[in-house]
Formats: sequence, C-alpha cells, structure tokens
Amino acid sequence: MTSPAPVSSRDLPHPVRDEIRLEGVLHALSDPMRLRIVRELAADSGELSCSHFDLPVTKSTTTHHFRVLRESGVIRQVYRGTAKMNGLRRGDLDELFPGLLDAVLDAAARQAVRGG
Repeated sequence: MTSPAPVSSRDLPHPVRDEIRLEGVLHALSDPMRLRIVRELAADSGELSCSHFDLPVTKSTTTHHFRVLRESGVIRQVYRGTAKMNGLRRGDLDELFPGLLDAVLDAAARQAVRGG
C-alpha cells in the first residue's frame, strides 16, 4: 500500500517502507543521472532542491529521473514553499537492504576516480 492519498495537489505519493522493492531500487540506481543525484544527496546528507542539480538533460528528463527515484523509494520529495526538496531515504534503505546503498555509493566513487 502506498502512502495515503495526497492531502493536497502539492503532496507527492511515496511508497511506504514495506513497499520498497529491491528490483525497483536497483533499477533506479542503474541510471547514471539518477546515481549522480543520489551521490549528491548522500554527500550532503540533508535536503537539496531540484534546482540544485545541474544535470546535462532537459527539464522534463530531470523530472522523470526524480519521479523514478521517488516512486522506487530511494528519495523523499516534499514541497517547502515553492521549492521541491529531495532527501535520501537512507534509513529506510539501510533497514531493508543493509549495506546496499553504501556498496553502490562506494562503487560509484571508485568508478568516478577511474574516469568512468
């Protein structure tokens, strides 16, 4: 069961912890742009607005990437004023899949050093 129906049109639906599926998380993390977003969120350990991310793709593609991350349970998105803020759901992911997020982030960092 997903989160309760949005209270307003500005509330975004998120999967509850028990609905987060490994295959959905792995799919979300398999895309280089989405992995880049997750790496930046992990490095900040807070919330970052969508406009913080300077991705080399169109705005509609950026929106798609955030939606995939949100719907898979990797990130939580909330509106704060006019900004859509994004935070990594590290606690949920670590509880469900211990060590997965750290392993993926470590591998991505090693790959970036190699120039990949």
